[in-house]
Amino acid sequence: MTANEIRQKYLEFFRSKGHTIIPSAPLVPENDPTTLFTGSGMQQLIPYLLGEKHPGGDKIADSQKCFRAEDIEEVGDNRHTTFFEMLGNWSLGDYFKREQLAWLFEFLTENVGLDPKKLYVTVLSGDEKNKIPKDHESVEIWKKLFAGKDIEAKDIEFESLGAASQKGMQDGRIFYYDVTKNWWSRSGVPDDMPPGEPGGPDSEIFYDFGTLHDEKFGKHCHPNCDCGRFMEIGNSVFMEYKKTENGSFELLAQKNVDFGGGLERVAAASIGANDIFQIDTFADTIKKIEQLSSFKYGQENTKSFRVIADHIRGAVFMISEDILPSNTGRGYVARRLIRRSIRHADLLQMKEDTLKDLTDSVIEKYQEVYPDVLKKQGMIKSKISEEEAKFRKTLKKGLKEFEKMEQVDGKKAFDLFQTYGFPLELTVDLATERGISINKKEFEAEFKKHQELSRTSSAGTFKGGLADHSERTTRLHTATHLLQAGMRHVLGNNIFQKGSHVTAERTRFDFSHPQKVSADELKKIEIWVNEQIARDLPVKREIMTPKQARELGAIGLFDDKYTDNVSIYTIWDPKTGEVISREFCGGPHVEHTGAIGKFTIIKEESVAAGIRRIKARVE
Repeated sequence: MTANEIRQKYLEFFRSKGHTIIPSAPLVPENDPTTLFTGSGMQQLIPYLLGEKHPGGDKIADSQKCFRAEDIEEVGDNRHTTFFEMLGNWSLGDYFKREQLAWLFEFLTENVGLDPKKLYVTVLSGDEKNKIPKDHESVEIWKKLFAGKDIEAKDIEFESLGAASQKGMQDGRIFYYDVTKNWWSRSGVPDDMPPGEPGGPDSEIFYDFGTLHDEKFGKHCHPNCDCGRFMEIGNSVFMEYKKTENGSFELLAQKNVDFGGGLERVAAASIGANDIFQIDTFADTIKKIEQLSSFKYGQENTKSFRVIADHIRGAVFMISEDILPSNTGRGYVARRLIRRSIRHADLLQMKEDTLKDLTDSVIEKYQEVYPDVLKKQGMIKSKISEEEAKFRKTLKKGLKEFEKMEQVDGKKAFDLFQTYGFPLELTVDLATERGISINKKEFEAEFKKHQELSRTSSAGTFKGGLADHSERTTRLHTATHLLQAGMRHVLGNNIFQKGSHVTAERTRFDFSHPQKVSADELKKIEIWVNEQIARDLPVKREIMTPKQARELGAIGLFDDKYTDNVSIYTIWDPKTGEVISREFCGGPHVEHTGAIGKFTIIKEESVAAGIRRIKARVE
């Protein structure tokens, strides 16, 4: 099957089970300050997993565009990519384990046609410290499903990954792992989760390609082994817990299902290839690289083929969303994708300025499902071409600097990388020619410092971003709506939100404005907001179409990424009908403004040309 066929079958399957199909959210997340990019399907659904009603109902499905910048260094093996699509389905308090696992098994074995004998599953062994029980229920469900295919499913318990490597398969089909492998939340394991964050045990499903085990990855193979024999193709998260303020866990008001399945990985399993770069979405790009280089895929320099194919696809989607190469934030990631592609194109002896020619095969595969890649085709090509020209100039400068160095330690290698965009691989190659070895640990230490600084500077630049869903953060979230309304009241309707980040300590609101907001204006805004809080006005949520929201004067972006219905929050006076604030938002919010508390503006400052920032708190 092609990826398009699998995507279509998946959405049709879950539509037949009563799910509303929603469009993919953008790669730039709107309600999650924890990451630069949308890295999973559930990010746009967090408020609804916590109990808010979704405009599409309580059963949702989609295919979500995702990007994981942390996987850049992993690209080159048989299964890692930076950009990918995540097939998703959610139960928001409707069905749970029994239906989810049965439907998934049916889809994979009947609709995709995977051999059930090649499917293996994992479940949570429990977390005694946090009083989270062992998932016996999922095991019993899986046993019955496999029995329906005349397969005896023996369950095996592993205490850790190390124990799994020592014990091996033991003729098992269902495997218990601890919370490091079979627990899912945006923040990782239970101990690392902040208050208000939802999470839960999960059950992963793996496809066995039957390849020989490589003992450099451990003594024995098991589903979570990295040797390449097994590939995870889907994960059903049973999101039923929430971290409390005191560090313990409580059950959510509703039991949720959050499923994510790698479209590319399912496609690879459907053709029996333990290499996702052999699926149809990459095939034409790989062929084009062969034509533009002196090599054949699978014979030599396989890693370079994979890096280029993945990175060019990622760059196409980034630029289609106006994420352009730069030295900061998301633009820095786009730049890195293109520059790494150039490095590997050189290894394949491709001619200069030919990377842009690879975009046609990517666009052809995705233009029907994601029409923006076709609309932006000209810009995509020109930006990749421009970036290559810039990089080749910096490479020449970097080479001159390299030639001046008598010794090349890890710090100097990082300076070359940071200042000239000089890839570490290139520095290593040149140093090797001189008979010099570079301390990669030193380089990685410097690079880690750089990443931490980047994360700090970019954290919370996203619209409506909430650090958590605690009561204090929720109060500040609603206060941010009043702040924007107050600014428009005092400064005029030229004020529009350009980003926000809300924590339990403060709200940070970025907005369009050509000049500094005076102390007198700030005081007027603060007084106005506190007046609305003192009126204890109701906060009303309504579901309506984007057109209806626009006609009512709601503030927000209403484009084709939204479903037929959107969620609108209105702060109003029921006695007079006066609307104080009306915005598109995913929540959560207080029910009355009186719950917010005293509002105080802490600081106003410039962020960029025409963009200002206000920080405020509530008491």
